[in-house]
Amino acid sequence: MIENILEYNRKFVEEKKYEQYTTSKYPDKKLAILACMDTRLVELLPAALGIKNGDAKIIKNAGGVITHPYGSVVRSLLVAILELGVTEVMVIGHTDCGCQGMDGDEMVHLMLERGIQQRDINMLKYSGIDFRKWLGGFDSPEESVASTVEELREHPLIPKDVCIRGYVMDSVTGALTPVDPEPSL
Repeated sequence: MIENILEYNRKFVEEKKYEQYTTSKYPDKKLAILACMDTRLVELLPAALGIKNGDAKIIKNAGGVITHPYGSVVRSLLVAILELGVTEVMVIGHTDCGCQGMDGDEMVHLMLERGIQQRDINMLKYSGIDFRKWLGGFDSPEESVASTVEELREHPLIPKDVCIRGYVMDSVTGALTPVDPEPSL
């Protein structure tokens, strides 16, 4: 599959198809979006929001969550806010998320089945990694989004003048339902 992608890329560049996507590193709408990595959202999310290349910084991970208050999600948001001019953040969960009901202990079991050594798992546990929390999911996308919005609003490094709002997207229709309709300002 990777070789097919590389071949397509060579043609893409050769035919200058990139020209229609040219923009700057600064988001035109001063917006950052934290969303899930779900494949259904690759094209649905921007289409349903009416955003195009260059409009927003989109940060994606499994579940669209913050797993550590000083991890890569918060770091990316801080760069977007402090360096790139973002003034609003949307946290967007979605229906039928694969992280809903995910079990951290089951994920460790799956690691062992795939050949990860118990000693490596133990070393990480002894180093302070809580696999239940880190690899665990959530009960509902609404609760997950509300929790993430609250964590960002209360984060000591996120400026208080940044508007942070939460939504759950229908993973079929793209319809947004507000989780916390009140702006954070």
